[in-house]
Amino acid sequence: MPSGAPEKMQFAFGTTRIEVTTPSWEETLASVGAHLKARRGFALATINLDHLVKLRADTGFRMAYARHDIIVADGNPIVWLSRLARRPVELIPGSELIDPLAELAATLGVSVAFFGSSPEVLEKAAETLQRRHPGLKLAIRIAPPMGFDPKGPVAERLLRDIADSGAGLCFVALGAPKQEEFAAFGRSIAPQLGFVSIGAGLDFIAGTQTRAPRLVRRLALEWFWRMMLAPGRLGMRYLRCILILPGQALAALRLRQRTG
Repeated sequence: MPSGAPEKMQFAFGTTRIEVTTPSWEETLASVGAHLKARRGFALATINLDHLVKLRADTGFRMAYARHDIIVADGNPIVWLSRLARRPVELIPGSELIDPLAELAATLGVSVAFFGSSPEVLEKAAETLQRRHPGLKLAIRIAPPMGFDPKGPVAERLLRDIADSGAGLCFVALGAPKQEEFAAFGRSIAPQLGFVSIGAGLDFIAGTQTRAPRLVRRLALEWFWRMMLAPGRLGMRYLRCILILPGQALAALRLRQRTG
């Protein structure tokens, strides 16, 4: 590999570069563990094709992503693109991070906060996770109001409430781009907190939403399963994702050529 060439999978948006910082599960859990042990704040995002679409169009989203300390690959297309670029990464969905990070928090004695979704979902998710991970401490649960601005004065007040609760790790379940913007804002307001964006992860744990069957996920068809459940809401989103794939494949090939 030529001297100075980047070693990790990355995506370019003008002058902005978004890099998959921890390519494997082992590295991701080690990085989060090191931050939690040191009581050092961080923000973790899980990049996928939908995020790439939004990152292309939304400067604010790009700025929020650039403030994240840990970025992992959420989605098989990201994994495939990384292999094409010869910078392979492992699939690390945000929803699948919740249990190992909850176990890590329980082991280290770090209290956890839930932010997003609804009060009912947060209550059920808390019961389930505390049953699965004895010793897990839930410091605070907050379901923000409708129309919540992730960078506004209400967000600032709620971030201070989370910080005052003693939590060291906050699972953010708002969906993109709100959750990443909230986490990036939180890095300024509560720099000692770790923020992990998990989308619908708490809904899956609470049982209010159902993930695709394991076989469907193994066949990399979870996106299709979701679209069949909500074609009106997700059809256009996935079409936009499909349309950017050729350009992303070319970019991956260029990245591959840069390192031989």
